[in-house]
Amino acid sequence: MKKTAMNLTLCTAFALPLTALAQQWEALPKQAPSPANNPQTAAKVELGKTLFFDPRLSEHGTLSCNSCHNVMGGGDDNRPNSIGMHDARGGRSAPSVWNAAFLSAQFWDGRAATLEDQAKGPITNPIEMGMSDAKVAIERLKAIPDYLPLFKAAFPESREPLSMDNVAKAIAAYERTLITPDTPYDRYVRGDKNALDAQQLRGMQTFAEVGCNACHMGANFSGPALPAGEGFFMKFPNIAGSAYDKKYDLLSDTGRHAVTGKDSDRHLWRVPTLRNVALTAPYLHNGKVATLDEAVRVMAKTQLNKELTSAQVKDLVAFLGSLSGNFPQQTMPRLPMTPGNSVVPPVDPHLTMKTAKK
Repeated sequence: MKKTAMNLTLCTAFALPLTALAQQWEALPKQAPSPANNPQTAAKVELGKTLFFDPRLSEHGTLSCNSCHNVMGGGDDNRPNSIGMHDARGGRSAPSVWNAAFLSAQFWDGRAATLEDQAKGPITNPIEMGMSDAKVAIERLKAIPDYLPLFKAAFPESREPLSMDNVAKAIAAYERTLITPDTPYDRYVRGDKNALDAQQLRGMQTFAEVGCNACHMGANFSGPALPAGEGFFMKFPNIAGSAYDKKYDLLSDTGRHAVTGKDSDRHLWRVPTLRNVALTAPYLHNGKVATLDEAVRVMAKTQLNKELTSAQVKDLVAFLGSLSGNFPQQTMPRLPMTPGNSVVPPVDPHLTMKTAKK
């Protein structure tokens, strides 16, 4: 049996006894794991942070990684769909970059195995940052003289330090610092029994009793710890036929199936983390659900076939709020500059073409 099928079986088996699972609450580790081929260093993290905030990695110098994954906030952009190059809109909501280091696969459909793989995608995606290819992006960075010393410091053993692979490694290294292990929930699990109030504790109990942790388990509330590239997937909607299918357009996007083409992957989605979920409205892969309380109702019905009471919803929302906490302080980096010239096209060539057609 393939691992994906095993994950799905586990996730849909919420009718099985969950008492033991409900008692295994885990605090988030205070440090994210890093792969052997990309160990953390201060120089690498600083370079990655600089690249993360540099809009010159986009075609017209208008979008950075932070544009859609705002680390000064919840790590997303609080939009149903992000705005990309040429005012394009993606079909899915930007997931939060906070705690993404604990996911075993990236993107809603799990098509990227690691943060390194994920970091390359948006830069050359025509409806995101819009660079025509990786070579063009690297030539742009090479035209900024002060970037090369930063790459040499971050990758001292690399024969070609300024490369797309190293761009991705540096960004991923920075993203592995974006974790929030100091929440009321974490403090409670670590022994501070006053960290959660009475309503949050009721919500924590309801979370287990209703069956939410059949999928949202583990320290990151995104499933069990799995090897990189082995995503934890769940069918959504698991129970089709509710009014929510049409109301929130739950069936038009086929999820992982759009990547693999396998019918068995139709409407499978990587289980997202619930950490900081109170800060990342609107909800679901398409951003169609505006509020957290409604998202709780939708998930209970579509995944567990349960109609929650108003009290249960309020308690669950209170508990989910306890998964937000202290964020590590972020400061804006000083970007390497190009005195006397610009590496960004002075005129949008697409606008020029539109004007010529008139």
